Amino acid sequence: MSFMALFMAVGLTSCREEKSQKEELIEEMQDKDADIEVKERANDTKIKMETEDKKVKIKEGDDGDTKIKVKEDDNES
Repeated sequence: MSFMALFMAVGLTSCREEKSQKEELIEEMQDKDADIEVKERANDTKIKMETEDKKVKIKEGDDGDTKIKVKEDDNES
């Protein structure tokens, strides 16, 4: 019985999902009140997010392939 309890405790704690880079970027841009545009087409989904100093483009294909582009402006006045 103890073994079962230990097994379940370890199993449940190891099931925590780690956020993907895509999810982290989306949350970060939402926190910064970015303009977000989502286009869903037959073959892919495109997400464009933009703030004053950062642009992020995410393209997901139906095959599971994800491409992420991040452009940051480093203009300091």
